[in-house]
Amino acid sequence: MPALTEPKLITGNSNKPLANSIARRMSMHRGMNVGLVDARVERFNDAEIFVEVFENVRGEDMFIIQSTSKPANDHLMELLIMADALQRSSAGRITAVIPYFGYARQDRRTKARTPISAKLVANMLTRAGIERVLTMDLHAAQIQGFFDIPVDNLYAAPIFALDIQHHFGDMDDVMIISPDVGGVARARELAKRINAPLAIVDKRREKPGEVAEMTVIGDVTGKRCIIVDDLCDTAGTLCKAAEVLMDAGATEVHSYITHGVMSGPAVERVTNSVMKSLVITDTIEPTQAILDCPNIRVVPTAPVFAQGILNIWNGTSVSSLFETETLVPIYEGFYSKG
Repeated sequence: MPALTEPKLITGNSNKPLANSIARRMSMHRGMNVGLVDARVERFNDAEIFVEVFENVRGEDMFIIQSTSKPANDHLMELLIMADALQRSSAGRITAVIPYFGYARQDRRTKARTPISAKLVANMLTRAGIERVLTMDLHAAQIQGFFDIPVDNLYAAPIFALDIQHHFGDMDDVMIISPDVGGVARARELAKRINAPLAIVDKRREKPGEVAEMTVIGDVTGKRCIIVDDLCDTAGTLCKAAEVLMDAGATEVHSYITHGVMSGPAVERVTNSVMKSLVITDTIEPTQAILDCPNIRVVPTAPVFAQGILNIWNGTSVSSLFETETLVPIYEGFYSKG
């Protein structure tokens, strides 16, 4: 049954441009102004976070837009405190829209005496009063099972499929590449959408963050290769994989990465790499260095998040947004034919 109240959006400090873009898209869909709830999310002198909501939210369907990106702990605490403020203000339902879910890489115990931090974060979000989560490209699908509340995990693959079809033209020589064995399912999903073959770069790590050896599984000779992954942190592995592919006979290497964490020397590495382009989404607010980089391009996620929020509010299917065909009208204007 459709909700009687209008959806209301509130945001922290992690990605205000994306929150504003989502609000604008929802305004277009609703034919009426959908703004961000007036609130302040700030810090005391000792960096303690304080939240104050200036509007009445009693009984409202609230959506908190907040990525838990760098600084992850600050943005996570903002999200938790905003949820607590809304719950104590008698909000009707609180949905956390988390475009980038931090701590997702800690989804299992890799060795003795280590935590499963993704589960801990899930517990904290639930205890803070959040009743539903909307996110994109979780690092591991099983994280949805860490929650005892509904979790809608959107996919960047249909957006990437639209972008590739728009920018690459003839697809005969395009090949999708998984940068490791663990990412094969994600890469295969995109390959099926654009009807392209698949190859794998098998990597062996000596220790976290350092790759000892890479081998290409599959023939990439004469192919325009597209590396697909969920996140890029320091870009060391990504740039090394591009070199290995070029050495194996690829004509060009491009990368499509959902979450551009881009820590430390990442932008410099991409700028100096053999990659022709790196495409990321705006789930994490891009820095000025990223925006200025000539071979990095940012594609918007506001259209799909806006539609996802409206579908949750209306009680309609969110899984319909998994299909490329569904996103064509949503992204009209971004990827117009001709």
